[in-house]
Amino acid sequence: MATIFTKIINREIPATIVYENDKVLAFKDINPAAPIHILVVPKKEIPTINDIKPEDKELIGEMYLAIGEIARELGIDKEGYRVITNCNEYGGQEVFHLHFHLLGGKRLGALLTD
Repeated sequence: MATIFTKIINREIPATIVYENDKVLAFKDINPAAPIHILVVPKKEIPTINDIKPEDKELIGEMYLAIGEIARELGIDKEGYRVITNCNEYGGQEVFHLHFHLLGGKRLGALLTD
């Protein structure tokens, strides 16, 4: 069964897309945790960070290049931003399609509170 991210990639579900190339798609999170909260996803379905294969090295690099470009375009590259990847239940992963959260637009607090 396709994830919600695959449905967004296939344009079956609408999203506010901020970046796209042949390997990567980035769109605004519908429940932002910061003034700027972008999800960066590979167009290839990879369930978790544990499922990245050696042949995915270039794709992961493409994702980080996209993050840098998006940060520059949104004007958060100088003051800073955070990139987070969750993995599995204890890591807080909710959608099992690899994705990076790009957060910025304000000073971000500590990652853990307990």
